[in-house]
Amino acid sequence: MTFFDELQNASEFGRKTLFEAPIFSAIEDGRFDINSYTYFLSQAYHHVKHTAPLMMACGARLPDRLEPVRKALVEYIEEEYGHHEWILNDLKACGVDPDTVRNGQPDLPIRLMVAFLYDLINRGNPVGLFGMVQVLEGTSVAVATPMGEKVQRTLNLPDTAFSYLYSHGSLDQEHFQFFKSLMNGITEQEDQRAIVDAANVVYRLYGDMLRDVPLASPADRIREVRRGLA
Repeated sequence: MTFFDELQNASEFGRKTLFEAPIFSAIEDGRFDINSYTYFLSQAYHHVKHTAPLMMACGARLPDRLEPVRKALVEYIEEEYGHHEWILNDLKACGVDPDTVRNGQPDLPIRLMVAFLYDLINRGNPVGLFGMVQVLEGTSVAVATPMGEKVQRTLNLPDTAFSYLYSHGSLDQEHFQFFKSLMNGITEQEDQRAIVDAANVVYRLYGDMLRDVPLASPADRIREVRRGLA
């Protein structure tokens, strides 16, 4: 069995728990309103803005034996740099002042997730950061585009409000194949354990954020539809 397959198996419970968050059924049922979407985007901003800095910090602390991983991080950083600004543009298209989000703080799950990842790099095994990559890219590959399309139809928002979700649905399809190949080159058990552990922690914390997304009640959604028809 390849290490990527082992990683998938070892993080199966966390992945299953994440996808049981009420947000997914709420989107299917139309119980996802503008407050739900802007909350999700605001939390996404506060972790995505750390993606490039985290990868830079990780690359600086990798040992020489993981030079191929450091090289891969260069490619990741080039691809990921600036994506947090896309999220602010999406929020602006939703009627939210982007500076309010830029200057604000995330809720506890994202604060803990970001702090955990910096601590992992500084005091643990930095290659564990790829546990985060497994969670975030794997989740976006699975749901970003189809869920984004359903949200857009429900909320009747313009394409300019979905640059982050739509780009990552397609972009991460390519990234995830690259990620699989990179993970299959990780052979040291201590590195593998660090990646598996980090993936499970991030599944828990990112899942907690998704479970905190405010959802509209069925009655609220009916009233919104009626207002739209009036």
